[in-house]
Amino acid sequence: MKKSPAIFVALVFAAFAFGSAAAQDAKAAVPKAGEPSPAAHEAGGREYSGMYSFLKDGEFVQITVEDEGRVTGFVSRYGEGESDKGAFLDQYFRSGKLDGSKLIFTTETVHAVWFDFKGTVERGEGKKPGDEAYYILKGTLTDNTGDAQKKVMSHSREVVFKMFPAEASPTPAVRN
Repeated sequence: MKKSPAIFVALVFAAFAFGSAAAQDAKAAVPKAGEPSPAAHEAGGREYSGMYSFLKDGEFVQITVEDEGRVTGFVSRYGEGESDKGAFLDQYFRSGKLDGSKLIFTTETVHAVWFDFKGTVERGEGKKPGDEAYYILKGTLTDNTGDAQKKVMSHSREVVFKMFPAEASPTPAVRN
């Protein structure tokens, strides 16, 4: 049976078109830096959970994304007051929420200081999951300080917190 050149050309064209579409899908699955991961959206953002840098070397923020975008975690930082200068302080989240890639959290008050964060979770410069800065927290951090007369002083700044590499982050405990 002799095959027509037109059928051969049609098959080659179809194979090329299918391969091109598959390549486009593969490219779309890998987010660029600054874009949220499609997998993160599908998993409710759970892969955003982890340890991120904080303001100074040795300080960090730990976030855990739970059901329905609820975020728990804490900030571990060095004290700066007269009574806690240099001491390591943990400030647990009073509230936290992830809505798509938008993240907000407020810490509990420790030694008259608390933090508010409003920003986004984005892809960083890390090449693959588990790399340093695969995800980043980018936004506005406000540190609030109360004094003895209940007067609050607030200072806001733009920040970028990088996710620690996987080998530096502790394995989260499984909840029952």
